[in-house]
Amino acid sequence: MDKIPKPNTTVARGSRGGLRTRLLPVLLLAFGFSVLSLGLNARHLIGASPHAVPRDADRILNQCRQLALPAGPPDNFHRRTVSDRFEPGTPPTLITNATIWTGRVSGHEVIKGSILIDKGIIQAIGDIESAYLNEFSGLVTVDAGGAWVTPGIVDLHSHIGVWSAPELSGADDSNSLKGLVLPWLRSLDGLNTHDDSYQLSIAGGLTTVNVLPGSADAIGGQAFTIKLRPTSERSTSAMLLEPPYTINGTHVDPSLPPRWRQMKHACGENPSRTYSGTRMDTIWAFRQGYGTARKIKEEQDAYCEKAFAGEWNDLGSFPENLQWEALVDVLRGRVKVHNHCYEAVDLDGMVRITNEFKFPIAAFHHAHETYLVPDLLKKAYGHPPGVALFATNARYKREAYRGSEFAPRILADNGIQVVMKSDHFVLNSRHLINEAQQAHFYGLSSNLALASVTSTPAAIMGMDHRIGSIRKGYDADIVIWDSHPLALGAAPQQVYIDGISQLKNPHVTTKPTHAQKVPQTPNFDREAGLAVEYDGLPPLEPHSSLDDPVLFINVYSLKETGSMGVALVKGGRVVCFGSYSVCGKEAKASRGIKTIDLHGGTIAPALTSFGSPLGLEDIQLESSTKDGQIFDPLESNVPEIVGGDGSVIRAVDGLQFSSRDALLAYRSGVTAGVSFPTSSGFFSGLGTAFMTGAFHKLSTGAVLQDVTALHISIGAFTRPSVSTQIALLRRLLDGGGKGDLGLAFKKISEGEIPLVIAVDSADIMATLIQLKREAESKAQAHLKFTFTGAAESHLLAKEIGNAGIGVVLRPVRPFPYTWKSRRILPGPPMTKENAVTTLMRHNVTVGIGIEESWSARNIRFDAGWVALEAGEDHVSYEQALALASSNLEKLLGLTKENSDLVAVAHGDFLSFEGKPIAIISEARNTVDLL
Repeated sequence: MDKIPKPNTTVARGSRGGLRTRLLPVLLLAFGFSVLSLGLNARHLIGASPHAVPRDADRILNQCRQLALPAGPPDNFHRRTVSDRFEPGTPPTLITNATIWTGRVSGHEVIKGSILIDKGIIQAIGDIESAYLNEFSGLVTVDAGGAWVTPGIVDLHSHIGVWSAPELSGADDSNSLKGLVLPWLRSLDGLNTHDDSYQLSIAGGLTTVNVLPGSADAIGGQAFTIKLRPTSERSTSAMLLEPPYTINGTHVDPSLPPRWRQMKHACGENPSRTYSGTRMDTIWAFRQGYGTARKIKEEQDAYCEKAFAGEWNDLGSFPENLQWEALVDVLRGRVKVHNHCYEAVDLDGMVRITNEFKFPIAAFHHAHETYLVPDLLKKAYGHPPGVALFATNARYKREAYRGSEFAPRILADNGIQVVMKSDHFVLNSRHLINEAQQAHFYGLSSNLALASVTSTPAAIMGMDHRIGSIRKGYDADIVIWDSHPLALGAAPQQVYIDGISQLKNPHVTTKPTHAQKVPQTPNFDREAGLAVEYDGLPPLEPHSSLDDPVLFINVYSLKETGSMGVALVKGGRVVCFGSYSVCGKEAKASRGIKTIDLHGGTIAPALTSFGSPLGLEDIQLESSTKDGQIFDPLESNVPEIVGGDGSVIRAVDGLQFSSRDALLAYRSGVTAGVSFPTSSGFFSGLGTAFMTGAFHKLSTGAVLQDVTALHISIGAFTRPSVSTQIALLRRLLDGGGKGDLGLAFKKISEGEIPLVIAVDSADIMATLIQLKREAESKAQAHLKFTFTGAAESHLLAKEIGNAGIGVVLRPVRPFPYTWKSRRILPGPPMTKENAVTTLMRHNVTVGIGIEESWSARNIRFDAGWVALEAGEDHVSYEQALALASSNLEKLLGLTKENSDLVAVAHGDFLSFEGKPIAIISEARNTVDLL
């Protein structure tokens, strides 16, 4: 646009009126064209002094006009022919014979047909004419073989790249501790391009991620959305999806609407804990920050009002502040606010703030109590926020204590948008689809469950014009699955990001036929209702225990495929299992018998939990609810009054019963727990085994075994050195211990109890294998060693098997958390084998463990997942059960097996279709109805 002409000072120098008269038509004509081109009414400028019109009036008016433009894509976005993320040289690809879940029609649309992708864009879907295909040279054709195809998975809440793996001192850029309100910070500026998580997450179908700052601050800064694929530029900026136009100082085209921005807020415990403050401090920090932003916004609006009115005299410079410009944009409705917020008190505080300062919240994240207050959410300014949730991860702090697995379905029933998220790497985002699977299992409809990790997060981010759905003109982010994406263990066969295949030589596991359909999940209507009725804390104890004979009917027999039988239980023991003609006579003879229909379900061995402090804590982050940490003699002096350096702490002395995590585990068929004293050093002490459903320690069968094994940890901490820890262990195995510690190692040297060693590094394991040989040679006895954690154990599978050492993989699905656990075996589709099958092939006894107490309830799914992933290395149903039962008992020193059984209605115990409804306990002579 032309500049306003500069006055000719040589004309009518002696007459000020003459100069104004001659220049006015010229000025009005030139400036009028400028204003009209902006859609403004030129009459607003009549009467303005031509002497006062600044040279950059066009720029000022353009800048002011931009303030009123809503964020979003330009109107012609879907007329693009090439994606802004297209990599030259990428061939066009045709995916044929696909079962396509498009994300359209509220997630109900499924199309059988093909998908054509080219230049980073979806060009056509469904039945595509061959004549049209001829236009695409070098076309690569992929036969999906009828497989399910979905949009790429979208993670609304991740710290990937700013909280990098492996976790090193320079790899955490997630939080700043410079103040409660820091809207000027940007996750982009800490985004590491070398995070080991990227390729792992792609292998889980993840294509797009919203990278948030952490939650230590009330306003932690600006978030940025990225695609995970490696780019030819190899830079952080090249990963960005639709960043603000000004991100690299780029000139802003005044005809284009601004792009959506993302920002992180947090309330409640995290900011209060970080800054030793209270909720009152945090809310005031919000109000103070927004008060500052509102003042700047009002000054800008007043400035522009004058500019539009042609009041140029003394207008001055546009009022702006680089630190606060992003928060001003929030008030202009051009930023998607992502608010870490758990409890009703904090949700209410944030809703008040949105109405005070008039800005919307895109989504509340974590938000464990939102399902209890849906009407409150609807009072937020602008629109009800979406809610981004974990499926079952809860109770780890006070804010999360009332979290419910039924929250997604309850919120959806109240018309609230539901998103499942990872908070990577709180949860490994590679398995974000598993969060959607669990949400579906507990009642979220299949269409909304799939939408919760595709179209819904895309919409909440303001990116649903290009990602989250399979539509013509959208980005070519596509996942071909080996089974229905909501089936347990579903994994990608191939992943496309911007039309580029991401998996090189993927290893595809053949899944059973039933895995190709949506799981027929149980009915949890009653439980969901109780969750709300009891304000998030419904009763979890068994609702009755039966001493009388119980007859389970319509029991599916695994041995006789397709047959239905009955099981007669007396005194907590199955006395007859078979057809009714076989067991009916004895059943008829039993007085007061109760009949329970399993509707084609099964009766299976109960499971055992190991690896978390289950039974030693109620709330992970609340010290008053925990047994606490023991003294470590390598780091501090142990008081002589408890035995000094020769003391050994017993977990049995710190057992706590009736925790919600333990009771939820019991209700899920995990009836036994093995725990050991919590430590941050070498020694952990003696483990114990307990019943998860016991009311207190003196209840019948509450303590299954006082002492199980001695637990130590090597390599998890940098002080003292690993070599010092090995030297200590060598001395103790050689009889150098004293007191109770010496006695414990004497039992280990005699093979009486196992030594359970938490270790991830293959290098340390190799040294421990040598040390075991030395000790066995001296003791002339077989020592029982068990490695737990064992992320790199697959590298020494043969040597571990030859040494007679057992392994408890914890977690069973590996992740390179630390440098000493970085050499993982990820399993399909990245590698043909996983750690379980590799170890089993070398005759290693393998168990599976967990890391946190909340996940004990999911052990049955972990075991089922292993069997599904094994593929050609076939892990039988019995072997899968043993991973979390008899194998654990052997490896952890239980002298008596857990004889409990689980009655499961409607389906398989290790699937998303079965619902445990009773625990059959021979040890307690009862049947507990759940």
